[in-house]
Amino acid sequence: MTRANYTFTSESVSEGHPDKVCDRISDAVLDAFIAEEPEARVACETFATTNRVVIGGEVGLSDQAKLAEYMGRIDQIARDCIRDIGYEQDKFHWQTVEVTNLLHEQSAHIAQGVDAADNKDEGAGDQGIMFGFATNETPDLMPAPIQYSHAILRRLAEVRKNGTEPTLGPDAKSQLSVRYEHGKPVGVSSIVLSTQHLDASMTSDDVRNVVEPYIREVLPEGWIDAETVWHVNPTGKFVIGGPDGDAGLTGRKIIVDTYGGAAPHGGGAFSGKDPTKVDRSAAYAARYLAKNVVAAGMAEKCTIQLSYAIGVARPLSIYADTHGTGEVDPAAIERAIDQCMDLTPRGIRTHLGLNRPIYQRTAAYGHFGRKPEADGGFSWERTDLADALKRAV
Repeated sequence: MTRANYTFTSESVSEGHPDKVCDRISDAVLDAFIAEEPEARVACETFATTNRVVIGGEVGLSDQAKLAEYMGRIDQIARDCIRDIGYEQDKFHWQTVEVTNLLHEQSAHIAQGVDAADNKDEGAGDQGIMFGFATNETPDLMPAPIQYSHAILRRLAEVRKNGTEPTLGPDAKSQLSVRYEHGKPVGVSSIVLSTQHLDASMTSDDVRNVVEPYIREVLPEGWIDAETVWHVNPTGKFVIGGPDGDAGLTGRKIIVDTYGGAAPHGGGAFSGKDPTKVDRSAAYAARYLAKNVVAAGMAEKCTIQLSYAIGVARPLSIYADTHGTGEVDPAAIERAIDQCMDLTPRGIRTHLGLNRPIYQRTAAYGHFGRKPEADGGFSWERTDLADALKRAV
């Protein structure tokens, strides 16, 4: 039986977190290749530490001879990302960091399982399970703890970058413990915020004085009360941040990227992977489907699971769970999904328009719960399938 009264906690990390720096660089490299060739195959990983960024992985192009030509851009792509994030520290500065590029051509053995040939549908880029989730507890149909954890850090990044709060640094983490009553979020029992600051004389109280107005601005009215416990920079000073303070790696923040632990995760990371890789594209499709089920009024909460095998085009299974909130039998939802959307890798890419350079913007503050953009960014957040799903059940 689903609990009605409880507290649930989720965390987010800022664009300056070491792992997010790496996600950003990997997705920027992906965007650069897709901008040149929409069907480019990219699996890009980034590692960052003091004064150093290492980029590796595989790239597949229709003309592999062009790969060397494109490689000359990678160094500047990494530096541009670091500069935009805001790192100009002595031991991690966009101008002086050492960038090592180890990208190479894609394995032919992987490509043979993915490429379409002899009228065979293009296969999935890997085996795996992918989950999508939606809930009507927030306007964007996201779990409240992760959605507002992201919103806090996004707002702090805005005032840092526009010069309103010049003492804030790029590296930050937030965490919200949200109280639920009768299954709906009603308040925050605790707020944890750790943010890098550039003035070494600042105390935890000083930092709280800077960030508290923005936190109150972002959270729904009435969620903070006299009982809310605050922990702002609880360890004290936080001057050394980013990869100089802690090494970063692409793909280590998969729960931050998705639903903050409120829903299952198949295990695959997103950043640096082109959309033939179902780790990314099918997870986007699953979110799109779950969101449209909820938007259609078929359930207050919905989880969708998809599964794939490498080299096989169609999903092996489609599973829906409405967590006891459904107005429609989950088996009927599964049949409707199969009728309404082509869930082959190419079908997903076509339906959601994924062969575009839209990925760098996903690297921080969540891949889900964002607004669909005019150029196709966050297309998986549209609710344009809701009517078709309702007709199909």
